[in-house]
Amino acid sequence: MEEPLLLEQNIKTVRRNMAAYPHARLLAATKTVPVEVINEAAVHHGICLIGENRAQELVQKYDALQKDALEIHFIGSLQTNKVKYIADKVSMVHSLDSVKLAQALDAACQKRDRTMDVLIEINIAGEAAKGGVPADELYAFYEALQNYPSLRVKGLMTMGPAGAAAEEYERYFTKTRALFDVFVRDQIPHVADPILSMGMSDSYEIALACGSNLVRIGSALFGKRTYTGHSGI
Repeated sequence: MEEPLLLEQNIKTVRRNMAAYPHARLLAATKTVPVEVINEAAVHHGICLIGENRAQELVQKYDALQKDALEIHFIGSLQTNKVKYIADKVSMVHSLDSVKLAQALDAACQKRDRTMDVLIEINIAGEAAKGGVPADELYAFYEALQNYPSLRVKGLMTMGPAGAAAEEYERYFTKTRALFDVFVRDQIPHVADPILSMGMSDSYEIALACGSNLVRIGSALFGKRTYTGHSGI
């Protein structure tokens, strides 16, 4: 985990690389990052949006987070039996990819009398081992989501194949951007500032060039992940 000076330098580097895309937001992916480092980034370096991948880790960290300085999203794969733990703690879920998850999330939000912003996760590369809705099933999935009034679709999210070459990232991100543009036009033209969440530490500059307006960056900010402690739920 990075020391404060390196953390500051890393944040400045990422922001400098994002400077040509002022419309894009930086989400700090904080899986395995200790609370004190997250709070340091928020209070002293202006990181105002974070994303957690694991429900149990979010629960462990939540009370100690500097929440008045932070917006918290859930960006990882979410099991339906973990929804109840995060439904009152995050403002957006990036990884909605099944009717079963939509049903659980909608029920949890109805119990809490709230609406949850969501992104539909697209499996743009058709990888069998990854979650996400196939591109050709997006419209049918969105239609099914109309049965869950506590969910508000704000856009799309995708993950490029891990360790892909730059040309592969560019191809998949370009396809997702094209899909996003048509989806926004056809299905969610009423949504102000729709979100296209794509790009991580090894691909965010390519994603930005392809039209991403939210990038999810972890190791480029916080360094190699070495902290793994969290309690289970």
